[in-house]
Parts: sequence; structure tokens; C-alpha cells
Amino acid sequence: MDLQGMRSVQLSDGHRMPVLGLGTYAPADVPKSKAGEATQMAIDVGFRHIDAAYFYENEEEVGEAIRAKMADGTVRREDLFYTTKLWVTFLQPHLVRQCLERSLKKLGLDYVDLFIIHMPVAMKPGEELLPQDASGNFLLEQVDLCQTWEALESCKDAGLTRSIGVSNFSRKQLEMILSKPGLKYKPVCNQVECHPYLNQQKLLDYCKSRDIILVAYSALGSHRDPRWIKRDCPFLLEEPVLKAIAKKHGRSPAQVALRYQLQRGVVVLAKSFSEKRIKENFQVFDFELTPEDMKAIDGLNRNFRYIRMDFAIGDPNYPFADEY
Repeated sequence: MDLQGMRSVQLSDGHRMPVLGLGTYAPADVPKSKAGEATQMAIDVGFRHIDAAYFYENEEEVGEAIRAKMADGTVRREDLFYTTKLWVTFLQPHLVRQCLERSLKKLGLDYVDLFIIHMPVAMKPGEELLPQDASGNFLLEQVDLCQTWEALESCKDAGLTRSIGVSNFSRKQLEMILSKPGLKYKPVCNQVECHPYLNQQKLLDYCKSRDIILVAYSALGSHRDPRWIKRDCPFLLEEPVLKAIAKKHGRSPAQVALRYQLQRGVVVLAKSFSEKRIKENFQVFDFELTPEDMKAIDGLNRNFRYIRMDFAIGDPNYPFADEY
């Protein structure tokens, strides 16, 4: 039996995406080499889905790791599913392809499997990832996301990416793309923060109704990066309900949090640079949560966001002002 077949989901454009992926983001104080080491370890363990981004500034290291695993015969390129993201300083339509080509050059690959808009708020183009004025205010710009989307469609037509999607989009923003006149390809996915404290049930139901896969980031809570996260945030993996369910199944709270998403039909990303935890995070296919477990975890939802993207509050395209 094809284990990968059981462990992947078909996208609306016919391609398949593994349901469990490795996240590669790390705070600035973590050496970039760690992302490469983690990618090699993850591929050795069995991960075939690598989630990365232009913004993470470690695609050289991740690409090197992927090429090393191809060179030693562990995987072929077609065995892997690689996601990169269009950063917000490239949302102007004429810059979209340039961002993807930069990622491909860093990676040393001919194509990516998925190219997604990182978030729907545009910032001033240039080499600064988070451009600010002299007073420290972030330099936001207005852009027509439908035109941005058309530029992603062109990247797909050019063979630079197999599939295209979005991230951090609200229902309203998804509808805007889906109802766009002359839409050629619809988004195959919407990658959003999703975990037991923010289970995104309404957005998940909506995405399922439109054949869009929900992909969960920060599925284990979040790293403590002071740029994005308040210090007093709750630690998801210390949650007593998760710990009790984990104990019952002889598993870790992280495994329970990941399994919860898989059973809801969510593709889930697990970010770790520790070999022990990378191995542990992959061991989620050989147990099942009961309906009672699922209900108990559903009950933890409190619409709590770790990643609020405060710099974009007030922008007309700020996605988290909508209910979902």
C-alpha cells in the first residue's frame, strides 16, 4: 500500500500535498544553518513536505539540504513538496515573479510545488523586509490583490510553481479572489494560524465548502519571537486537557495537537529543529483520537492568536479584523 497516498491530500488542481509538513521559520537569533540541518533530519525521518518562505531568509540552507538528500538517493525531486511564499514587499504584480525567481535561485531548484501570498497586506517595495520611515512607522502600500493573484497564475503557467494559494486570508479576501472575473486558477489552500486555542472552525468549514485546503501554522503554539509574540502568551503544550489526552494514549501533547488537525481534515505544519522532536512529530499516523478527545480539544478554542501582525492593523486588507 502507498503510505504516502494515505498521508497526502488532493488539491483542487489535481496535485497532491502531504498532510504533515516541516515548518522552517526561526527567530533571528537562531543560526540559519539550523534550518538546513532540520530539513535533512526531517527528510531522513520521512517528512516529504517542507514549508518555507522568502521572508525566512534561510532558503539557501534549506535548498542545500534538499539537494544533498536528492544527491544521496534518499529522495527524488518529485517525492518532495516544497512551499515558498510571496513576501509583502513584492505584492505589486510586476514584482511577483521576481520574488519567486529569487527563491528558486537560492534553493537551486527549477520549480516549487506551491507558491502562496504570505499575507494580504502590502508594504513598500525594496530590499528591506519590513520597511519603516525615520519615525519607525511601517511603510504600508495599497495593492489590488486580484492583480497580484493574476501574476501568481502567470508563474504557474510558466512552470515555476505547480500550485498557487494564499496565507492569512479571511473569508472576505478569499471570496474576492474566487469571484474575480476571468479567474484562471483558484487558490488551492489558505495557510493560517490554527491550533486548539484558535481552531478556525468557521474558516475551515468555509474552505471545505470551496474545495480549498486549510493549512495550519503555529499548530503547536508558537516560538517566543519578541518581534511577533507577547511574552505572556499561554504555552499551548502545557494545556492540562492536551496533557491528559496525551497521557491516555501514551503520546506527547504535541503529537495530540498535530493528530487533532489531521482528523479535522487540516494539513498541519510542525516546526522543530530538534532531532528528537522532529521524529516525535512524524509519529502521528499510528494512533487515533476518540470523538470524546476531539470534542474536549474543540472545547479549548478561545479565538486566541499568537501572531497578530500588529504592524498592519488599520490597513484595509488587514485580515484579522473579520470574524473569520
